[in-house]
Amino acid sequence: QVHLVESGGGSVQPGGSLRLSCVVSGATNSRYCMGWFRQAPGKERESVADIDAYNIITYRDFAKGRFTISKDNAKNTLYLQMNSLKPEDTAMYYCAAVLGRRTDLGIWYCPPEYEYNFWGQGTQVTVSS
Repeated sequence: QVHLVESGGGSVQPGGSLRLSCVVSGATNSRYCMGWFRQAPGKERESVADIDAYNIITYRDFAKGRFTISKDNAKNTLYLQMNSLKPEDTAMYYCAAVLGRRTDLGIWYCPPEYEYNFWGQGTQVTVSS
């Protein structure tokens, strides 16, 4: 069983920065896809960024240039560095994981976002002046 615990959320002014952390346990191989998601009040959950089994990173458009996802395998920790924060970034942020899938040619890939099946409890990010 994969267990995820987020931390690092808080309240910041527009233009500020935060670094979210997610300690991961139970994902004992590198074939897991790891990602950050967020959900604002009254809105659907959306992906922020993810890392696949080959450490290829995908950012959603709103995160490009402002957010950086990374992982430290030695610490079993996933990070999300968020800079130039905007009020519209206010949301509960979650880290999530799913075991990747393999094609017949042995290439690992991440399943669709809705199939992420391991989730942390979330950490609140509030951007307000």
